[in-house]
Amino acid sequence: MSVRGDFRLLWSGRTISLLGSWMLVVAVPAHVFELTGSVFATGMTLAAEYLPALVLGPVAGMLVDRWDRRRVMITADLFRAGAVAAMLIGTPTAIYAAVVAESVGAVAFRPAAQAHVPAVVGTGTALTRANSWNAVTDGVVRLAGPLLGGVLFAWAGFEVLIGLDVASYLISAAAIACTRKTSAPKADRQKLAPKTLGQLERVLLPLTGVFLAANAALSALLVPFGMRNLGGSTQVGVVLSALGVGFLGGAVLVRWSDRLQLRTVLAGAQLATAGGFAVLFSARELGIAAAAAVVIGAFGSVTVVAPQTAVQRSTDNDQLGRVSAVFLTVEAVATLVGAIVGPWVAESVSMHFAAMGAAVVAAVGALVGAVTVPRASLPARRSNEQADFHA
Repeated sequence: MSVRGDFRLLWSGRTISLLGSWMLVVAVPAHVFELTGSVFATGMTLAAEYLPALVLGPVAGMLVDRWDRRRVMITADLFRAGAVAAMLIGTPTAIYAAVVAESVGAVAFRPAAQAHVPAVVGTGTALTRANSWNAVTDGVVRLAGPLLGGVLFAWAGFEVLIGLDVASYLISAAAIACTRKTSAPKADRQKLAPKTLGQLERVLLPLTGVFLAANAALSALLVPFGMRNLGGSTQVGVVLSALGVGFLGGAVLVRWSDRLQLRTVLAGAQLATAGGFAVLFSARELGIAAAAAVVIGAFGSVTVVAPQTAVQRSTDNDQLGRVSAVFLTVEAVATLVGAIVGPWVAESVSMHFAAMGAAVVAAVGALVGAVTVPRASLPARRSNEQADFHA
């Protein structure tokens, strides 16, 4: 099987399992609320989801680097299928335990997947394309999954959604099992001096955290803003669809990023995303808000993919699992903080103040990154193996 075939299997399995998971984002809290009638009990499902990532993330990364990543992903998918199936027990306690267990599986799967992709496609231009496709998939599934899950929850019931998610994990495990066993590419590994590499990771980590926290705060305010200022749920749906269009455009922008230095790409994309949020939350017309959402989706994709690709290219593959896990842990912390602080500031002061404040934080982070990210460039190289891969 070719590199392209292996990546297609990985991408297909990942997409199906992501869709199954995101369909439960609405269904699980809704089911818990139906069982308990408690807002607090419903909110605990979010805490149960984030807890493993906050506690186990770095440890999981170290273990992933010691084990075969392909086997880790297959085992994690099978474990998550069993965890989700346990939700059929039906009690709130069982659901909380199942959500925690599913999240534990995700904590193992995600760094393994990020470390495995460069081993499959190499570290040249194919890696940029692979990451851009994964980013587009993430964005589109996060938009479509909750909506589809909400519809199926009302129409078919909780048990049907559980069955679909279990099936999605089993399909993902089967797809990964069909790929070839592979190891980290050596010929095209691009090296930075250890001092520069350490500086790159130390700078990118807080910059990524600050941006993701601001992004989470703004995302948490988007639906209330649309309901109040743009006219209602239909208008919110249009804005979310525009974000999806932006994610698709982001795939093209990410491919162009190989031609520029990381600091230029990252600072420009973060500034554009912050500007898009500022325009969106100042808009009173749907057309302006939708156009701003397209900008946010496109450049937001770049802010996620560009640093991830740089770290994958510059880090030894036998250490990439733990490095990816640290970044994923920071992502979980930043997202949780932003999702709490944004709405709190909006209710304490005003929604406009909270949104503009988060946009300013993102913009300042971009300017800091323009100065602090190392000038070292990691131009993509193209090997014969990579030439077989086309996203």
